[in-house]
Amino acid sequence: QVQLVESGGGLVQAGGSLRLSCTASGVAFSDYALGWFRQVPGKEREFVASIRGHDEKVYYGGSMEGRFTISRDNANNTVTLQMNRLTLEDSAVYFCAAKAEPGAFYTKEFVYRYWGQGTQVTVSS
Repeated sequence: QVQLVESGGGLVQAGGSLRLSCTASGVAFSDYALGWFRQVPGKEREFVASIRGHDEKVYYGGSMEGRFTISRDNANNTVTLQMNRLTLEDSAVYFCAAKAEPGAFYTKEFVYRYWGQGTQVTVSS
């Protein structure tokens, strides 16, 4: 059984930083691309970042590049999202997702088969 468990969400002031982690079980971790998406009520889920399994190439959503960093630790089945210079618009539920390699469309929600339960990030002014 595949499980993805996120942690690290919380409340932070604008301009601050948070580090999200996602630990996977039940998968051959290095054979999977990992992604982060976020969602606010009433809006579609938005791509944040992803990292491929076979070569660790990374992708970022437009407003995240330069502020967010995704990384993975295959030895510990963990993917991390370091978020810096947070703004009010970054408030959302953040979801971790996994898709088997090889593949394409690493920024697209529909290719990710497994999802975590989400962790809330709230940025205050």
